[in-house]
Amino acid sequence: MNTIDLLNLTDIIILSIAGFLFIIQLFYYIFLYNRINKHNKACDKANMIYNDEQPPLSVIICTHNDSHNLRKNLPYILEQDYPNFEVIVINDGSTDESDDVLKLLSNQYPHLYHTFVPEGSRYLSRKKLAITLGIKASKNQWLVFTEPNCIPSSKSWLKLMARNFTSDTQIVLGYSNCNNNSGWKNKRIVFDLFFSSIRFLGLAIAGKPYMGIGRNMAYQRSIFFENKGYSKYLNLLRGEDDLFINQIASASNTKVETNADATMKIDSYERYRDWENEKANYMITSRFFKGNQRQLLGFETFSRILFYIIIIVCITIGIMNKNIMVIGCASFLFLVRYTIQAFIINKTLKNLGHTFKYITLLPVFDMVQPIQTLILKIKFAFRNKKEYKRR
Repeated sequence: MNTIDLLNLTDIIILSIAGFLFIIQLFYYIFLYNRINKHNKACDKANMIYNDEQPPLSVIICTHNDSHNLRKNLPYILEQDYPNFEVIVINDGSTDESDDVLKLLSNQYPHLYHTFVPEGSRYLSRKKLAITLGIKASKNQWLVFTEPNCIPSSKSWLKLMARNFTSDTQIVLGYSNCNNNSGWKNKRIVFDLFFSSIRFLGLAIAGKPYMGIGRNMAYQRSIFFENKGYSKYLNLLRGEDDLFINQIASASNTKVETNADATMKIDSYERYRDWENEKANYMITSRFFKGNQRQLLGFETFSRILFYIIIIVCITIGIMNKNIMVIGCASFLFLVRYTIQAFIINKTLKNLGHTFKYITLLPVFDMVQPIQTLILKIKFAFRNKKEYKRR
């Protein structure tokens, strides 16, 4: 190869495109994906307005054949260091030992209450009905939502969520992810959940909230009834968290809690298919989102895929033409993006309580994640649409 080579018009055009995509990617990472780090820094410097009153609250959990998780995880929620709260578990037609477990735990914890979804209910999806029953049974204005397979990172989970219950706040969004990062499939799931979270939490911090995850979020009881609950999408099987938050959230009424002690740890999915189905459900409901956030994030994904393609093309052309300058420029853009990306991603992981890092596998998962999503979209596009309708 020559040590010094002049760039021809094709080289200049391709490198210019790579540089443009590089700038777009840096914009997203610095101004969106780094939001959680900036938010935590502001919290550490006491630049946030919090509520010290700790108002009474109700934790709502819907369960279906989760006796093992209830037995193992529910005590972590019931033993939260919080002065006044109740836990309401709605048993949605479980055929396992869930009812026995709940009766046993209610004898030990007087602030645990449980009810059930009536058999033969058909007017809306079972989960929406279960959560609606739990909300109606609650005694308090503030409601906190999670799921049976989730464990709070600490006994301060409710305290940290509740510190956001200020006079102008109606919604609080939190972070959740898998507890297990071992194995290729689990690593992929953890990265996908993490990346999705820094997107919707980052946009919420930026004043553009558009969704929430029912494993870790809170909102006021009154806002549920003021918006007639889930009446706008009763025909859908899901949507009780992401679509509902999309409907009611605004820059002025939504806060985000990203302290590591306020995160929710999810037990690993028993089957990879369970995660696929969950992701498919969120993809289905995302079609009904209002706002331009979905398009904004889609543009990042598109520019990311193009960036990798252009970098590969540049290096390939450089090797074929024995042009060190083209190879060097392309490699420089890739390495700078990777360095900034790795710094922001791993710092955010640490701020959210994770103890591992993505270093060598980061570019792999960065490329695999959108491809994986596309494959799932194609796969579930051919499934019976009745699977996503009410049951």
